[in-house]
Order: sequence, then structure tokens, then C-alpha cells
Amino acid sequence: MNILIAPDKFRGSLDAEEVCNAAEKGVLLALPGATIIKAPLADGGEGTAQILTRNTGGRFVQTIVTDPIGRRIPATYGVSGDGTTAYIEMSAASGLSLLKKEEQNPLATSTAGTGELIAHALESGVTTIVLGIGGSATNDAGTGMASALGFRFLDKNGLEIVPVGGNLGEISAIQGDNAHPKLKKSRILVACDVTNPLFGPNGAAFVYAPQKGADDAMVLHLDSGLRSLAKTASGHFGTDVSEKPGAGAAGGLGAGAIWFLGAELHEGIKIVMDQLGIPEKIRGMNLVITGEGKADAQTLSGKVVKGLAELCRESGVPLALVCGTLAITPEEAREAGITYAASVLNRPMDLDTAQSEASERITETVFYLVRLLAVQQAFKNG
Repeated sequence: MNILIAPDKFRGSLDAEEVCNAAEKGVLLALPGATIIKAPLADGGEGTAQILTRNTGGRFVQTIVTDPIGRRIPATYGVSGDGTTAYIEMSAASGLSLLKKEEQNPLATSTAGTGELIAHALESGVTTIVLGIGGSATNDAGTGMASALGFRFLDKNGLEIVPVGGNLGEISAIQGDNAHPKLKKSRILVACDVTNPLFGPNGAAFVYAPQKGADDAMVLHLDSGLRSLAKTASGHFGTDVSEKPGAGAAGGLGAGAIWFLGAELHEGIKIVMDQLGIPEKIRGMNLVITGEGKADAQTLSGKVVKGLAELCRESGVPLALVCGTLAITPEEAREAGITYAASVLNRPMDLDTAQSEASERITETVFYLVRLLAVQQAFKNG
């Protein structure tokens, strides 16, 4: 039996590689002769750069950048084994996790550090950048990133503006004459797993700014600033991308990446699966096993499991999902193309216990799953 193990991380418990190893133990306990391929996955957010870098036999590069509130910090990105591609997570420089609760304020935070990472990668000689934009602390529509790459933002009097979320409404002109010269010679792919527009009720400010420290008044101010910037940027670049799905991702960095970097937005999981050759790996498999910490409505709308389910359905390969919390109905699982779904929790337990026992519970659940499949196969073969 050929089995592909391709999970996401169990947040707070195990990274994707550790989930793979735990599931592999379960498979081999049930079927010692099984042929197993392990492919840790991510959806463009946390862990993506590490997975893609390791897949290419690449290396990790550390440099000093500006964090969301202006402090100098170390940040790491990956470079592919052949040196042509950089894998960058904006959260490494501009992430919410870098700030204490009392420091979170999307009026004042900046993506400048992300721009510094991009500049460092370009100057190292890469020609392609894969940029993951999950987990941001910002709502500056990528203007901070752009400023670190040579763009300038001016008010109505021609004075330069510090590009942070609270100042977007003051931007009357954009100057790109001194933009990094290698931007036009590079391809930048943005891993984006949300479809929000730049502004409005479903936009960056209203949906995500409260998670970054914004109160109601701040949300209104930020949304107004995004609307104003969209008008200015659309005039400067000759294209309005504010309604493009994903424009509102990472505080508007989705739109900013298109305007300032000439980037392409793609579903994060599709970028990762294409880079890892998952579509080719699935062909010829008897079973694909995936997993994540919590399976819910988000799981079925653009995450790892949905991406795998679509490929498995095309290839006629059953997909099994193991997770900590199972919050999807049988009807939803069937509709999504999930053949089997199970929580790894085998008894009532608190969160700390569930996280500390995650590896053992995954192994156990996969063992019973594969044993069941083997019995079914035996009956089918007579």
C-alpha cells in the first residue's frame, strides 16, 4: 500500500514534520510493509518558508530588520538550494507575535521590516520571491514595505509622510523613481489564504484590525485611509486592485504587493503544493492522510485540507483527516471530498494534556484508520 502523509501543523503542539512522523508510526504499526511518502505542508502562513526551503535543500539567512514599531530585530528567511528563490514570511519582520498586547496599534505599525527582508533577498541574487503574508501586526497596505524598497509618500504640500496605517489618508502622491531596481526583474508570488477586498465592511480594517489592537474609532480611521490610498495608488499605477480577492490580506499588504512589487496573489496552499510536487505525488497513492489542530469551516475554505481534497477527488484517491478538534459535519466532510475524519482525542482532557499527548494520539488514531482500511481491502480482494 502506498500512503502519502501530508499534514499541516497542530498549532501549539506539533509542527507539520512532527505530525508526519507521528502518523508514520501509526501506519507502520498497522502495515509494516507500507510505502510511505511524507510531505509536511503549510498554507502560506507560519512554517511555509521553512518547509519550502528544506524541500529544495536550501539554506536559511538571518539579517537585522525593523519590527512593526521600529525596533531593530533579527529575522530569518530561506533561499532555495539553487539560490534562485527566496521564501519570506512577513510575520518574521512585521508579525503580531512580535508585539506585546499593549504595543499593538495598527495606526502606528509598519511593514518596513518586510520590505527590508525583500531588499536583502533581492541583493543576494534571487530572481523569485515567495512571500507569505499571514499573521501581520499592520494595516498600512504595504506602504512601509514600499518605503524600505525606495518608494516615497508625500502629502498635499509635497512633504514626505511616514507610511503607517494612521497616515494613509494624508498620502496625496507616490514617488517610485528610486524603487529598488531589481523589483522589475523579479517575480514575486504572494501566498494569500484570504479573499477580503482592501476596504469596506469585509475589508482589512473592519475584519482584521480589531485583532491587532484597533477599537471602533480606529477601524473607521483605518478604513478611510485605505479608501484614500486606493484612489491615490490607482491613479499612480493606472490600476485599481482594491476589490481583488486578497487585496485586504495582512492589513492591505495584498493590494500593496500588487501595486509596489508587481506581485501575483495566489492561494497559499496551491503555491506550497505546486512547489512540493503534491499533485504528482498523489497519483498512484492508495491513501492520503492529512491533519491539522482544528478542522472547522475555515478548513473547508482555502486551507491545506481543502487543497488536498480537491486533488484527491481528481485522482480518485481517498483522503483521511485526523485532527485535534473536529468541528465539521459528516455532510460537510462528504461535500468537501474527505473520505474519513476523526479527532485524535480518545477521552475528555484539558488543553495542556491534549497538546502534550498529541504525538501519541495521532499515532494511535492513524493505526486504527489504516487497520480498518486494510481489512476493507482484504474483503474487497476476496
